[in-house]
Amino acid sequence: MAERSALAPAKVNLFLHVGPVDGDGYHPLASLVAFADVGDRVTITPADRLSLTVEGPFAAGLEGPGDNLILRALRALGQAAGIGEPPLAVTLDKRLPIAAGLGGGSSDAGAALKLARELLGLTLSDDALADIAAAIGADGPMCLHARAAWAEGRGDRLSFEPRLPPLPALLINPGVASPTGEVYRAFDTGSPAAADRPSPPAVWDTVAVIDWLAAQRNDLQAAAVARAPAIGEAIAAAGDLPGARLVRMSGSGATVFALFETPEAAAAAARRLTTDRPQWWITPANLG
Repeated sequence: MAERSALAPAKVNLFLHVGPVDGDGYHPLASLVAFADVGDRVTITPADRLSLTVEGPFAAGLEGPGDNLILRALRALGQAAGIGEPPLAVTLDKRLPIAAGLGGGSSDAGAALKLARELLGLTLSDDALADIAAAIGADGPMCLHARAAWAEGRGDRLSFEPRLPPLPALLINPGVASPTGEVYRAFDTGSPAAADRPSPPAVWDTVAVIDWLAAQRNDLQAAAVARAPAIGEAIAAAGDLPGARLVRMSGSGATVFALFETPEAAAAAARRLTTDRPQWWITPANLG
């Protein structure tokens, strides 16, 4: 039987500059987004009707199948292609934490759209799929492309960045959810920042990029930590790891990333932190 499977990679906001809410209720932002070599896995096979099965270590944290972004995206794909509801059986191996600031649901939907296009023999371009993904959520287009990119506007204005080198990293989630809406509401009670896009690094090697990122910020981090102090604990624990060059929260949290100069240093840090914090989700990754 024909079957297609793909990684739905974790999205990491290497920095996130956020402006004050506009008249339409949206926040302008500027970010440099990278994708990891870890994530969920989406598998699609032909079937009599559209269905979704969720398994994996974080399956229990999802809402009902009818609310899943994968199903919403595939129904929108069927409508755009004029084929009705696609007759596909989808299996989601949910390996990323929920409400973690890693774009998990959007990345799952993006992977499902591309797999369905291939399995159904559709001629829709990546840009056409990105338009479908945009209707599902603000992270949809960037997660559909899953390429390092500058994101501006509402996150929908993308400029791909091929110069970004692989960045050895450790991803850390302290086991708390960080719902995006709640974090933004807390952010709005403080002093507004600016959605400024910084000038790019003068040199695009790993050390230079990490040094450049250290001069940037995540404007949602303070609001997320105030709401969930465990995020602050993860930031502090990551900062104490040998070889950690930069520690920052991704997106609206709760996942924290630490950047290292080598994959070996990231792997050693993962072993040490897993021993100290066995209840946390901790995984080494390469971002790029």
